[in-house]
Amino acid sequence: MRVVWEVIVKEFLQIRRDLRMIPVIFVAPVVQITVFGFAVNTDVTRVPMVLVDQDRSATSRDLVSRFVDSGYFEIAATEEQSDAAERWLVVGRAQLALVLPRGFGAAVGAGRTAALQVIADGSDAASANIALGYASAVAQGYGADLQATRLHAAGAGSVLPGFSLVPRVFYNPDLRSRWFYVPAVLAMVLLVMTLLLSAMGVVREKEIGTMEQLIVTPIRPWQLLVGKLAPFAIIGIIQVFLVTGVTIFGFGVPLRGSFLALLGLSVLFLLSTLGLGLLVSTLVQNQQQAMMGAALALMMPMILLSGLIFPIENMPPLIQVVTYAIPLRYYAEIIRGVFLRGSGLSVLWPQAVTLLGMGLAILTVAALRFRKRLD
Repeated sequence: MRVVWEVIVKEFLQIRRDLRMIPVIFVAPVVQITVFGFAVNTDVTRVPMVLVDQDRSATSRDLVSRFVDSGYFEIAATEEQSDAAERWLVVGRAQLALVLPRGFGAAVGAGRTAALQVIADGSDAASANIALGYASAVAQGYGADLQATRLHAAGAGSVLPGFSLVPRVFYNPDLRSRWFYVPAVLAMVLLVMTLLLSAMGVVREKEIGTMEQLIVTPIRPWQLLVGKLAPFAIIGIIQVFLVTGVTIFGFGVPLRGSFLALLGLSVLFLLSTLGLGLLVSTLVQNQQQAMMGAALALMMPMILLSGLIFPIENMPPLIQVVTYAIPLRYYAEIIRGVFLRGSGLSVLWPQAVTLLGMGLAILTVAALRFRKRLD
């Protein structure tokens, strides 16, 4: 163990000599989660709307007030004709146009079907769909209130039997998208940092010519392997503390599960990332190749197919099968389970076992290639 310890100390000294790496390792994760947490927010509120009220009746004004009071919309401009509303959508000053034609109030008063038009900017399909859903809900709610008022005035009372929907949302009651995305930064930070550091750390020895010196020293391959990877594992654990602290205290995302469980399961994920970094280092000749290979061949596909950003359920069936081979998929389920659902090992043990098996397999393959290169 003394030999392993000497290698670990050597790695930390190497990191300390390169002062540019210190901010990258310890400051960059905090900056990333801060920027990501504030910038990535798919909640749709206060949608800028162009109002085209051609009816100008009490009914149309009442409906417009419903839209504004809902908190989902705000009037950015008013126009007389619907054609004029398009220019606001083109320049991006509005995302929606509400058109109330002439005769809207008269049709509502006579009990006839009253038409209204909603024009949405579909360049952002996700936001447009959500905004259209909000607009439909406001219009339908207004219509239901009018119908109930008329029935009551006619003496019918509550003659319309129906259902009373009382929604309840578990784990994220306010449906804040930030609660979904911010914990994902922890997974991305661990993936990027530990994979790149482990890949470049070994390749750096080749570039500066110290790998040959290590080979001729009385040190066994497994001792060199453990000594090279242990510092990056320690850095990864420190990053778990840093990112989790910012997530909880900076953005108010609750940690409903056990932090010790999160830490232990993160170590299982580190087995895969460190193993992949070591494997990349055996396939390339310099740090530039290691960075490009790790980023393009591993990190980008893993992030896109893991479910961190895009739901796996929406992917084609063949791609869904491929995601089972991605360690980040299981870690994504773990961090959201621990953070939001309060899940423990009794629930997350399948993901833990899978990560352990994948991590050991990847490390074994990487270690065999690393040993072969040393021999």
